[in-house]
Amino acid sequence: MAKNKLLRMDNVGIAVESLDDAISFFTEIGLKLEGRATIEGEWAGRVTGLGSQIVEIAMMVTPDGHSRLEIARFLTPPVISDHRTAPVNSLGYMRVMFTVEDIDEMVSRLIKHGAQLVGEVVQYENSYRLCYIRGMEGLLIGLAEELGNK
Repeated sequence: MAKNKLLRMDNVGIAVESLDDAISFFTEIGLKLEGRATIEGEWAGRVTGLGSQIVEIAMMVTPDGHSRLEIARFLTPPVISDHRTAPVNSLGYMRVMFTVEDIDEMVSRLIKHGAQLVGEVVQYENSYRLCYIRGMEGLLIGLAEELGNK
């Protein structure tokens, strides 16, 4: 009998305080808003284990159509913890990494939108230039520029 195989990763979920600000920020990075909806009902609470819940979500898609971010704003129940400003070496999900065409230009644009460079832009061998930024609401975002493919 064949073993069940993984088909794909559908999305990464991020909880935020302002859905509109998150959509603007990730649009600036280059993602596109695929859809927006309010999710509620008994079935949703059974999936998350939160019981009765009302969540506004926005699905953002990368230009190649292969990767998505599901951005969520919980209306009920209220948010109970906040990991946005945790350091990079905290346990749990660390960051989302995006490959960009020009890392310096992207960092410059995102800083104008309130982002902060965490360390510095560094070069890894002859392969990549990399950095971490704290984006809107303190979310940790990785940026990578492939070298030699221009």
